[in-house]
Amino acid sequence: MLMRLFLLFTLVPLIEVMLLVRIGRWLGAGPTLLLVVGTGAAGAWLARREGLRSWRAVQTELTRGHLPTDHLAHAVIILVAGIVLITPGVITDVLGLLLLIPPVRSGLIVQLRNSFTHQIKRGNFTVKTATPFSNESFEEMGREERHESAWPSGREIVVEDESNPDR
Repeated sequence: MLMRLFLLFTLVPLIEVMLLVRIGRWLGAGPTLLLVVGTGAAGAWLARREGLRSWRAVQTELTRGHLPTDHLAHAVIILVAGIVLITPGVITDVLGLLLLIPPVRSGLIVQLRNSFTHQIKRGNFTVKTATPFSNESFEEMGREERHESAWPSGREIVVEDESNPDR
């Protein structure tokens, strides 16, 4: 995982710089700078608009008494898109703009959900719940308490990565 992050934070910026230099040679410095600033500004505006829309959907679901899992996932992806769009570069701008398209986000959420479910089934992750100040797990709770709510108040889900023995 550390190697992937290292490659991500070293190779992507290098490729972005090389691509910007080539575009700069082809278009000139001014238009290239305008392209980078323009896509960043447009992306920030789009991310703000989509983020507000997603936030309203989260609030609506909460007022209805539902846990807004899909809406929260959309909000997180929009946040990532905004961060990526603010980062100068052509590849990151294309990625950020793609993440702002609702069907692309929905497809990504489905893929992430399937991947996470697969990891849980393979035993790479386990989901355990416990109260913040006790060792009582959700499984040890009484049957009646378990069926009162899908998300017991005062409890949190702890996801442990069992594939990494160093943790």
